[in-house]
Amino acid sequence: MEHPEPLTSAVSILKELEPKQYLYMLNRKNPLPLLELAANQGFITLSKEDDLGIWHILISRDDCRLSEYLDV
Repeated sequence: MEHPEPLTSAVSILKELEPKQYLYMLNRKNPLPLLELAANQGFITLSKEDDLGIWHILISRDDCRLSEYLDV
């Protein structure tokens, strides 16, 4: 997807996210505006860049052990 589609799609998904659910995204860069927006709305966020330069992003209303999914 090209900008701003990933951000607008993610924001729509976050509006529907229930406790114990999470949003998982792959992105070519760390989506700081999305992470800031989510944190300001009380979400827990986690992002990690892999060896290929791909960013793995998890966002949840609660912790639900996000670190286990990204092995950090």
